Amino acid sequence: MTRLCVLDVDSTLITAEVIELIAERAGTREEVARVTEAAMRGELDFGQSLAARVATLKGLPASVCADVLAEVEFTPGAENLVATLQGEGWLVALVSGGFREIVEPLGARIGITLTRANGLEVDEDGLLTGRTHGPVIDREAKAEALKEFAADAGVDLSATVAIGDGANDLAMMKVAGLGIAFNAKPIVQQQADVALNSPRLDAALEVIER
Repeated sequence: MTRLCVLDVDSTLITAEVIELIAERAGTREEVARVTEAAMRGELDFGQSLAARVATLKGLPASVCADVLAEVEFTPGAENLVATLQGEGWLVALVSGGFREIVEPLGARIGITLTRANGLEVDEDGLLTGRTHGPVIDREAKAEALKEFAADAGVDLSATVAIGDGANDLAMMKVAGLGIAFNAKPIVQQQADVALNSPRLDAALEVIER
């Protein structure tokens, strides 16, 4: 039987919040970090918080994404978690409120082709416009992505696992057969099926039925 594991990216698959790394180059990291933190605690609407944070990036060259991609690091154990599940026939997907300019190449490094994330709009001069394009990947969109990936692969929702750390992950964790909070905000730890507080992401292998 095929099974599916959907991973959040920022502060789950990787150690950083990508938007903060980009914002550092715009001189707005502290402002962006405050908004990110409030959004992940569930205190702000994600779509509004995303728009406010991305607006501070206006005018940066689009090449900033490649610079940030070179800087991000996988969470310890992340590569082992993905390789182990894939080796056992699982599908692994990345669903992120971050940006596909980072998420897609990150996934490619570890053999993941199923991804869903926001797109950064770029003008004709190759500069970020301060806006995203396409549907906003918010809490509900993450849950819908999990359901779509499962349906496309013929996987029953009871055979799905969702792993994340922020309030934006709660809906996909709720629809999954198993929702795992990883070093998560208090509201997420309270609502998840399992709360893992570990330096290593592959600690999830101990609680996933395989």
